[in-house]
Order: sequence, then structure tokens, then C-alpha cells
Amino acid sequence: MPARRAGLLTLTAWAAAAFAVFPIQAHAIVVRGRLTNARGKPVARGQVKLMHGKTVATYAFSDAHGRYEIRFAQAGRFTLIGLGRGYTPAVVDEFYGGATEIIEKNVVLSLTEVRQEVSVTATGLPTPLPQLTAPVSLVKTEDLDLRTGVSDELRMQPGAFIVQTGQGVGVTSLFMRGGPSDGNKVVLDGVPLNDVGGGFDFGTVGSTGIDGIETYRGPDSVLYGTDAESSVVSFTTPRGRGTFPLFSYSGDAGNFHQVRNEVAVGGAISKLDYYGAFSRYNTSNALANDATHLITSVGNVGYRVLPRLTLRGIVRDSVVAQGLPGAYDFLGLTVLGRQQDHDLYAQGNLDYSTKGDWHHFVRYGVARKGETARYFGNVGTPVVFYPGTSYSYTSYFGNPVTIRGANGYSASGQASIFNSDDYLTSNRDELYYQTDKRFNRHITALGAFRYIDERGGSVVPSYGTDRKIERTNFEYTMQLQGDWSNRLFYSVGGAIEKNHLYGVAAEPRIGLAWFPGIRRFAGTKLRANFSKGVSEPALADEFTSLYRQLTPAQIAQFRVTPLTSKRSRTYDIGIDQSLFGNKLVAKLGYFHNMFDHQLDYIDVGTLAKITGQSISSTGIFGAEANTLAYRAQGIEAEVEWKPTEHLFVHGGYTYLDGRVVQSFSTDAAYGGLSTTNPNLPNVPIGSSYPLIGARPFRRPPHSGYAAINYTRRKWGVSAQAAMASRSDDSTFLSYSDINGDNTLLLPNRNLDFGYVKVDAGGTYSLKRRAQLFLQLTNLTNNQHIGPIGYPGLPFSIRAGMKFQLGGK
Repeated sequence: MPARRAGLLTLTAWAAAAFAVFPIQAHAIVVRGRLTNARGKPVARGQVKLMHGKTVATYAFSDAHGRYEIRFAQAGRFTLIGLGRGYTPAVVDEFYGGATEIIEKNVVLSLTEVRQEVSVTATGLPTPLPQLTAPVSLVKTEDLDLRTGVSDELRMQPGAFIVQTGQGVGVTSLFMRGGPSDGNKVVLDGVPLNDVGGGFDFGTVGSTGIDGIETYRGPDSVLYGTDAESSVVSFTTPRGRGTFPLFSYSGDAGNFHQVRNEVAVGGAISKLDYYGAFSRYNTSNALANDATHLITSVGNVGYRVLPRLTLRGIVRDSVVAQGLPGAYDFLGLTVLGRQQDHDLYAQGNLDYSTKGDWHHFVRYGVARKGETARYFGNVGTPVVFYPGTSYSYTSYFGNPVTIRGANGYSASGQASIFNSDDYLTSNRDELYYQTDKRFNRHITALGAFRYIDERGGSVVPSYGTDRKIERTNFEYTMQLQGDWSNRLFYSVGGAIEKNHLYGVAAEPRIGLAWFPGIRRFAGTKLRANFSKGVSEPALADEFTSLYRQLTPAQIAQFRVTPLTSKRSRTYDIGIDQSLFGNKLVAKLGYFHNMFDHQLDYIDVGTLAKITGQSISSTGIFGAEANTLAYRAQGIEAEVEWKPTEHLFVHGGYTYLDGRVVQSFSTDAAYGGLSTTNPNLPNVPIGSSYPLIGARPFRRPPHSGYAAINYTRRKWGVSAQAAMASRSDDSTFLSYSDINGDNTLLLPNRNLDFGYVKVDAGGTYSLKRRAQLFLQLTNLTNNQHIGPIGYPGLPFSIRAGMKFQLGGK
């Protein structure tokens, strides 16, 4: 017995020693990190709660340096909640923790009661908005709840001007701070969505499967490469959360034969999280031959293979079919046409962290985009030209109409109807690697490499053309960011890009943000930013460039080079001020952009005049060239106010001063019939491009927005208004009248109407799992929201119900 007791005592001693030496592995998950405010200052004696489902598993208090450590004996999926006196509570996204793991999670408390926001787009790393040196706007998930698409919420951003050509999900373009519509880099979870050459139609993006939108105002080719010439728009896909699956269904209907159904499911099982959604939206719109549907499918699955290694796959598929009724106000009738878009975006990524705050990320992404436009028969008035000769042909013209511009000018006539079937493909494969290391809490370095293979083609049956292009691009990025004493924040970076089309380009970016910290200026932030951007020409532009249309001998004869990159540079300064106990935030900024090497269309006569050589013998009619340059400067103002828990008000205003400073387009190079309406002989007109000294088309000098949201436990109401002044534009009807002249061209100045677009909506919860909702769009029934010639969608209404099952 004594020997047996001695053995038991020895075993017990060894076990106790083992538990003492290895307490983490035997007993607990350890979650530790720092509790700070949005400026990175430690929050002492703050509380961090570890939530297991709806239950507080345990909690800890931060020390004088903001450090905390929590231990819990059970593995599972957790959420962290951070609390501090005078701060808005913070919630850290759900994560999985094993019973023998050490997990690093920093918790950031918001300095303001207005919004609690973190951006990834501006720096490539999760960064609280107060630490950013560049202007960024966020659209949250709840802002999209009543929307069928994303375009109307993008109108509610400073500096952004949305142009929708048509109704329903018609082609929708973004002009940011006066930049070109193809100068916005659009990404989904980091994967580029643009066509080859930068163009993107926001009308094809449904609100299904969009967790939020970040808009970076200004060029950022340092992080995003080509096409980030004037902004970056980043969409994110939701992730599954909660150990119980959450299933939701939403159905609604409205006038113009609107019907929308959406289903979604998401959840998490141990180390696996999953999310899937599907929706279909149908509408007839208010014009004949304009029926439209948008089908969206989304999937997002992640698996944590190891404590510091996560694999994730994301896919988004959109199918759009819409009518092509044409410019109804110009034709007085609708055309029989149909366009179909099929866009598939997918990615697989690997996220890995080593000890010592060294993080690695690898992503392989693809984009497969196809667009088909077809027309079915001719409409309008047929006119035979050169009858009885070998040159005889028939053209079709619209009904007699009177075109009126917002500038008071009008013209009457019959416009030519020109339609051509078109098949366009735009495919991209991208390999992206990023490594970043936090050396200390004041310095973080990021390096990245991007390889892109772009392929595309265009078939125009009427011209018998079948054109294909492939581009291979490389990019290398280096960036440093951090702060000094939690008052001066910096972000410095540069990128070198090797583009297949235009060669090597270097893009720098530097930004500073400073909090004076003086009591009189408490809550004040000053910022300044400088950056450059580049954008490659679109496929259609390369196809019609002079270099692509000439033979090798002609290229040598005229010393022609390929199209080069479109370029931009910008600097902006601003001030942000928190007031009334952080319940109100006001922002004011100034920006100055220069866009050069943009594209003009130059006919052969103008080319001959510029080069001093005759190019008429080449057999081409004209070509695109990098000869356009314009300036865009202005002021942005924003206000966000949350006076009570239930009420939130925000608004903004942008003043834009745009001026063309260089152009060699046919319109700008010489006068004559090409730029003059015979009924207005003394008024020069840019038929396709703006004239020197004029504003760029479709950039209003004044634009703004205002919104109010009021929410209670069971119900909520909201109202939004987007506003714009008149803007310069063209009817694009050169030589298009039935008489073969320019009488349907109107002066460019203030041609497009200004507008106020008012929307409203509301929700009411019947039970915990059921909700009624109502959405009213264009309450003022304004028909001039689109560009001249294209009537906007009149007042519309949608009403429906949303159900949820499962989840917590």
C-alpha cells in the first residue's frame, strides 16, 4: 500500500506539473490583443466580453496599455464585444477558436456615435476611418435592404455622379470627381469586375449578396493597378455567421410589372462558414420593348484549415436581359432590340498569418464577361438614297420630334436609326499576392505582386469584323503606413506596372492626417493626399486606334505608336470636425484633378492637318488618339448627425469646376459643318467631344444628396433625395437628320436637365421573423434624371414581405 500510494502521489505530481507547464493546451482557448480607440490610443480599464452565441462566456479588463487576455475552456465560434466609457461599443466579427489555440484579436472603439467604420479599400489593411489620409465613403448592408440594385445608394456619396441611360437596369455609369466613366476600378472582394479597359455597368449589380460598398475618392493605382484612375469602388460578399443556419426569403411586387424574389441561407459549423443567395428581378419598365430581368447567384464558403490558415472560395454570377428601345425622346418610337449580359466572377484565396504579426494573402480570381446585342427588324420611316444606282441603300428614321434642351435651345426633325448587332467578350485571370507585417503599433509595411492576363474580342456582323486582343500585365507594390504618437498618421506607397499595351508606368501615393489635439480643436482632423492613376484603353478604343488600323508599312511611314495609358494626378486637402459630444461629424474638402492622355476621335482630315501628311489613302475614316486633357477641381462637404438613438441624418454637396484644356478632336480642331448646326451658324458645337474651354460632358457643376432615417423596435422609415444641376452634353446626332445635316445638334452648354430624385421607404415587423416593407422611387415623377434623349423611370412603388427562419 505505501508503495502504491507513493506511485499515485508521484503520478499526481507529474500531472499537476504538466497542467502547470501547459495550462493553455490542456484547459483553454486564449484570446488576447489590444483595446484601442479609432486613433489607436489604448483604452485602459475597458471591458472585452467573449460571446459564445448569445451568452457571455467570460470577460476581461484592459490594462493601462490597452492589453487584455481572455481564457475559456470550450472550443467553438465566438464574438468579441468591446466596451469603454465614452465610446460606442464595438463588435468583432465572429471567429472559430479551438480549445488549445492562442488567437490575436484587436478591438477598436469608435470615437463618434454617428458611425463605427473600418475600411480596407484605402490601404489594403483593415483601418479605422479616422486613421485614413484619403477620403472614403461606406454604404452599409442595411442601406441596401429595400433596393434592387446599388446605383441609387452610389448617388448618395460625395463626389459621385450617376448617369443611367435608360430605365430599370439600364446602362449605369459613375463619374467620380469629374473623372471619366471608365476610370473607376470596381472590385468584388478584391477581384476586378471591370471590362478590359476600365468600363463597368453598375446597372448589372443587384443588391443581393452585397454586404457593403466602400468608395475611395481619387486615383489609387498603387494598390489596384490599371483603371484606378479616378476612384475605387469595392463590393464585399456576406459571410455565414452563427451555429444555427439562417434562412431568409423576400418577395415583393409593384407597378411596371415589377416582381422580385430572393432567398438566402448562411451559417457556420465549427471551422466552416457558408453563405448562398439567389434572386430574380423582373420589370417591364415604362417604355415598350424594354422588358428586363436580372438574375443573381452568390456563394461564399470559408474553412479554417489551421489556427492561422483559412481557405475561402467566392462566386457571383449575374445574368441580365434587357430591351434596347433606344433614345425615345429623339426617335418618338422604340427600337426592337435585346441585350444579354452574362457576368461570372470567382476567386479562391488563402489567408495565413505567422507569429510576430506577419500576414500573407494569396488570391486567384477570374472574370468572365459576355455581352450580346441583337436587333430584330427595322422600325421607323424608310428612305432610299441614290435610287436606281449601284450605290442605292435604305436607311430608317424616327418619327418627327422636337428636341428640347435644358439650355432653352430646341430642334425639330427626324433622327436616323442606326443599329448593329454586337458580340463582346471580356475575360480576366488574376493572381495576387500580398504580404504585410506590423513591426510595432506605429509602423506597418505592405508588399504586393499582381499578375493579370486579359483577353477580349468583339464581333460586329454588319462590318464582318472579328477582333481579338490579349494583354499580360504585371504590378509590384510597396507601402508603409502608421502613426506618430497617435496624432499624425501617414500612408506612403508606390507601384511599378508593366502593361502589355503601354509599357512601364510608375504611380506614387502619399497621405497625411493630423489631429491637433488642442482642446479648442478637439475632434478636429486635418488631412492631405497626393496620388496618381493610370487606365488602359478599352478594347473598342484599341480596335479603332490608328496603330491597329494601319499596315506595318504605313505605321513606319507615319511614325505611329500604339495607344498609351490614360493618366491622372490629384491632390486633396480636407478637415473633419466632430461636434456636440461626437453626435455630429462635418467634413469639408478641396480636390484638384488633372486627367490627361485621354482619348479623342480624330477623322482623317484632321489627322492630315495635324501630321501634315495625307492619310486618306489608308482607307480609314478616323481613329482614337491620346490627345484630350481636362482639369476637374472642386469642393466636397458632408454632414452626419445622430441626435438620438433612433434618428440619423446625413447629407452632402459637391461643387465641380471642370474645364477641357487640350483637344485635337475633329470638333475642336476646326469648325465647319462638323461642329455647327446650320440653324445656329455662330454657335460652335462639340458633336462627340467637348470643346476646349468647355466642361466635360455629363459632369454637373453642382450635385448633392440628403437622407433621413428613423428607426424603432418594430418599424422604421427613411427618405433620400439626390440632386444635380444642369450639365453639358451632346445629342450625338451629327449628320443624323433625315436631310443628312446637323440640324439635330444642340449647343452643349447646360444641355442636360437638372433634377431632384426623391425616394422613400419603410418597414414594419409583424413578428420576430416576419417584416413588411414598402419602397417608393422617384416620388416627384421626374423624367429628366437620365441624359437628354432618355426619359427616366417614372414614379414606381414596390411592396413585399421578408421572412427569416433559424439563426440566432
